Amino acid sequence: MYEAGRPEYPAEAVQWMLEPVSGGAGRRVRVADVGAGTGKLTRVVSAVGGDVVAVDPDAYMLAALRDAVRDVPTFIGTAESLPFQDAEFDAVVLGQAWHWVDPVTGSREIGRVLRDGGVLGLIWNLRDDSDAWARRLDAIMPEGKAQEMLAAGTPPVRAPFGESEERVWHWTRQLTRSEVGDMVRSRSFYITATPEQCAGIDGALDELLDDLGLDSDETIDLPYVTRAYRVVRR
Repeated sequence: MYEAGRPEYPAEAVQWMLEPVSGGAGRRVRVADVGAGTGKLTRVVSAVGGDVVAVDPDAYMLAALRDAVRDVPTFIGTAESLPFQDAEFDAVVLGQAWHWVDPVTGSREIGRVLRDGGVLGLIWNLRDDSDAWARRLDAIMPEGKAQEMLAAGTPPVRAPFGESEERVWHWTRQLTRSEVGDMVRSRSFYITATPEQCAGIDGALDELLDDLGLDSDETIDLPYVTRAYRVVRR
């Protein structure tokens, strides 16, 4: 459900995050995808020219990643505790994950495994609530830690990093009725809810999709905004 429910990352956003360490033609940068989950970001990093390894604290997520993304080394770990030597990587990236990280400890540990001039890339796919139906969907899905952190300003990144740069991309994802359900049920608020709360969420979602006239074989456009940040190790 996580794999089906979560959107892909725009390739141009991932290229932008890695731009400070991209070399000449044919050079592939060495990248660690931390909090990799099932490999949504991992596969894009690989596609745009990164030699990538995947890190996650959940062995089941990494097993799903290995099924989806072949030939990528996987490691158990977190941003605060990485199983690598000093200065091993050109870049470390986190997708939908920095809001779970202690910024002081995580920045220090990621800085340890990056070479001088290496880059930390942070990226989130967020629903664009400028659309009326997306706002109705937001009313069903509680605001998460990512939205709370980004609403407060730039994601907090500490030493040994400098100032963050930010870019934003707007795009649209086509979803079937079942895919909308997968998206909702892949979120932590649903996974940790009681059976009664889940039933209430399911009922509200069915009511919304019925109001929109979305049948099982039709799709609907859900607007997204991707927010990406990059910050160079000093």
